[in-house]
Amino acid sequence: MNTLIFLIPIALFLGGLGLAAFLWSLKSGQYDDVEGAAWRVLDDGDDKPQR
Repeated sequence: MNTLIFLIPIALFLGGLGLAAFLWSLKSGQYDDVEGAAWRVLDDGDDKPQR
């Protein structure tokens, strides 16, 4: 029972830290272009002129 005194605040702190990281990623624009990365993977780069 004494361990719950330590584990509950630690769990709440880590949950708040994860929430803060998620909100920061939303504000910094990490999820603005979710389909662009999928199309960039398929692009083989042939449209660049060769020397």
